[in-house]
Amino acid sequence: MLSKRIIACLDVRDGNLAKSIKFVNTKDIGDPVEKAREYYEDGLDELVFYDITASSDKRDIMIDVVESVASQIFIPFSVGGGIRSVPDATKLRLAGAEKINVNSAAVKDPELITRCSKAIGAQSTVLSMDVLQVEKSDAIPSGYEIVINGGRTPMGIDALAWAKRGEALGAGELVVNSIDADGTREGYEITLTRMIAEAVNIPVIASGGAGKPEHLYEVLTDGQADAALIASMVHYGEYTVSQLKKYLHQRGIKIRLKY
Repeated sequence: MLSKRIIACLDVRDGNLAKSIKFVNTKDIGDPVEKAREYYEDGLDELVFYDITASSDKRDIMIDVVESVASQIFIPFSVGGGIRSVPDATKLRLAGAEKINVNSAAVKDPELITRCSKAIGAQSTVLSMDVLQVEKSDAIPSGYEIVINGGRTPMGIDALAWAKRGEALGAGELVVNSIDADGTREGYEITLTRMIAEAVNIPVIASGGAGKPEHLYEVLTDGQADAALIASMVHYGEYTVSQLKKYLHQRGIKIRLKY
C-alpha cells in the first residue's frame, strides 16, 4: 500500500498568499514563499501552488513567484493557474515545478490534457476540478457540476464524467475541489471524493473543507482519497504539518513521518 500524502495548497493572488470561503471574500494572509519553506521544513509531502486569478484575468502565471517558492523546497511541487499550452507547462517545469495543474483551459480544450501528458508525462499532468453540488439532471446525473474561472462559470458538465474523461485523455492525477466545502473547515465532501475515487484508476487528491485532523482521516479512509489537501488549518497556525501526520499515523494511516 502506498503512503497517503498531505499536500499544502498555496492560493496566490498578486504575489500574496490568499484564502477565501467558497471562492468568495478572498483575503491576503501572508507570504507564499515563507509558508512554503515552513511547511517543507515541517515534513510536508507535497506543495501545490495556484495562481487563482490567472485564468479569470486571462494572463500568464506569475513565474517569478513560482521560481521563488521552488528555490525554498525540495519536495514535489505542483503549479496551476493560467496554463493554456504545452509551452506554458514547459516554462513552469523549467521554473521548478515537478507537476502542472490544468483546470479551466482543459475544460475548454480537453485535448490540452493529452498534449501536456505526451510532452511532460502523465505523472506530471494533473487535472484539477472545481466542483459544485447541483440538482441531478440528464446533463448532470451525478449531481455535481464542473465550474471554471475560479468558481465563476458553471459549465453544464458532469463532474464524474469529466473525471473519467480526464483520466482517458492522459491525466495522471486528479484534484477534486468541492466549492461547497472550500474554506469552511467543516470537512471534505466525502460523497464526491469517494464517487470519483471509485470511478478512476489514478490518484485522487481531496480538496476543500479541512478544519481538523479527523477530517483528514475521514477523507483518506471513507473518502478513499490518496491524498488530502490542506490550507486554512495550517495557514492560520491552528495545526502544523507534523501534528497532522502524527495524528494520522496514530490512527493507523500509512504516512511518511519526518522523524
